[in-house]
This record gives sequence, C-alpha cells and structure tokens, in this order.
Amino acid sequence: MENQVPECFYRVSVKALIRNEENRFLLVREDNGFWELPGGGLDFGEFPLEGLKREIWEEMKLKTSYISTQPAYFFTVKNHNNVFIANAMYETRLAHFDFVPTNECKEIRFFSPDEVFAEKSVYPNVFAFAELFQKEPLIN
Repeated sequence: MENQVPECFYRVSVKALIRNEENRFLLVREDNGFWELPGGGLDFGEFPLEGLKREIWEEMKLKTSYISTQPAYFFTVKNHNNVFIANAMYETRLAHFDFVPTNECKEIRFFSPDEVFAEKSVYPNVFAFAELFQKEPLIN
C-alpha cells in the first residue's frame, strides 16, 4: 500500500539563499544530475538555523558565517515525487567556497533566474524560486 500524505501536510525544507556580487544565487548539482537549492529537510525537533548549518556541511563540507534569523522567502510547491514541500529560504553567507564534492553534492554554481529557466535538470522548487526571485529580487 502506498503511503499517501494528505495535501494539508508539508515536508519542511530549509534552504540557503547564497548570492554573489551579481545577485545570482547558488545551486548544488546532486549525484543524479539535477540542480537543487542548498539545504534540505528539517529533522523532527530541529531548529531551522541549526538544520541549515547541518545540511550545508553534509552536502558541501562548507561552514556558514551568517544565516538570517528570518526567512527571506517562503513558498510551497510539489516536489519531483509529488509531495508538498514548504521551503523556508534564509539569506546565508559561507566562511569560504572551498567546496568538497560529496555523495549528495557533486558541483556548485551560481545561477540567474534566466539560466534556471534554460536548464532542463532542475527540481520544481528551484524553478518556483527562480520565478519568485525574478519578480521580487533581494538587493543589498
């Protein structure tokens, strides 16, 4: 029997919004070739900022130097497995970019929204974020 999750339930995912000088945002390429936002699912009882630090370390072996206390973006979307996911994106800075490939993350690269739209191998939440970022970009 397939495990059906009611549409009113969401998996909570904490994501890092890491931008460069050109206001492009960082994506990670997973081992299946798809591009994803850095971060991942929040463990039960875990605080969002701790979960984001953990996910960045697990995925890229990178340490954070700053994570905002409030999400910069919050949006929901069905993922590639047709499961509803709530994405809370926090502005994040890294201590360095000495990326180490892992089983979860093979490559990192900065993208503009237009580059995301042209890329075929992106998850639905990346596409949804690129649309949102294009309409309401953060500018510092």
